[in-house]
Amino acid sequence: MEFEPSRGAEISKTRPAVVVSLDKVGVLPLRLVVPFTTWQPQFVGVPWLIPILPTLTNGLTNQSAADAFQTHSFSTGRFLKRLGELDSAEVEKIAVAVAASVGVSPQK
Repeated sequence: MEFEPSRGAEISKTRPAVVVSLDKVGVLPLRLVVPFTTWQPQFVGVPWLIPILPTLTNGLTNQSAADAFQTHSFSTGRFLKRLGELDSAEVEKIAVAVAASVGVSPQK
């Protein structure tokens, strides 16, 4: 995913991201994505940074963090290639973190 141009503290450069929107939502060729950044030890306990380990299925090469606070809607033309897919438990954790970032508590 191409995150340039960016401004200020916005996430930048080309990096992996996970699509969290449903294809049936909206009519424009846009997708809601959560970008990944390199995992750092200081991220432990930060609720909007979800750790993601590299696997053969997801195609990541480094331990990463899904940064739910940097969620963006982007044109499908910005997508460079598909690396793989996350398991449903990881996607659920990311969705909960996105919801928490906008003040929505998970339903029980």
